[in-house]
Amino acid sequence: MRRTTTWAYYNEQQEQELEAIAAGYRKFLDAGKTERECVREAIHLAEQAGYMDLKTAQAEGKTLSAGDKVYAVGMKKTIALFLIGSEPMENGMRILGAHIDSPRLDVKQNPLYEDTDFAYLDTHYYGGIKKYQWVTIPLALHGVVAKKDGTVTEVCVGEDEADPVLFISDLLIHLAADQMEKKARVVIEGEGLDLVVGSRPAKESKEDGEDKAGKEQKDAVKKAVLDLLKEKYDMDEEDFLSAELEVVPAAKARDCG
Repeated sequence: MRRTTTWAYYNEQQEQELEAIAAGYRKFLDAGKTERECVREAIHLAEQAGYMDLKTAQAEGKTLSAGDKVYAVGMKKTIALFLIGSEPMENGMRILGAHIDSPRLDVKQNPLYEDTDFAYLDTHYYGGIKKYQWVTIPLALHGVVAKKDGTVTEVCVGEDEADPVLFISDLLIHLAADQMEKKARVVIEGEGLDLVVGSRPAKESKEDGEDKAGKEQKDAVKKAVLDLLKEKYDMDEEDFLSAELEVVPAAKARDCG
């Protein structure tokens, strides 16, 4: 039996309402590429809809009553929203549950290394991703770094138009004869999903001696990456141990077709 598409029943106003919902969803997808970012955006939307942080309500000694709206956040990665009902809790409550699905690659705790004049970040894939989809596409680095002095710094590289993007390399087609014979699940192995983050080496400075000035040094590309991290985020290599960095697609959500 052939069913008529729902598009046939929409009038102009309904199409405008639908587009408004889709635009809001695209905006949310762009703003929330990790669990932390999704929760932050959810808080923003909740407060726009009249919800109050439960901790704020408690601090103010507020007694909740029917119709009040509150939310609670756990570890900045989960959020629960409550609309207080008019009947006693013993009569039950309606629960709607969902999980934040953030396909990504997680950066390991000791990730930065140099190989054949390129700097890489060692990663581990999270969830049920199709690994072959993650090579040669623009990628961004999102997350937080808890530094030795106790401060927490947000990191975001690859989303701003002026930012460089990151990527995972793959074999050129004329070098990939054996690879092309593999099944899709092993065309790209998990251990091969290391992120290219640098190719330009640092130079020795005059402080290192006149005879060395301007020359490349050992692991010079890795050092150049560390220099940039220090300059932009005041981050040392040891800070990777207490960082939560995630690799996500750098593209923005758009209509298709």
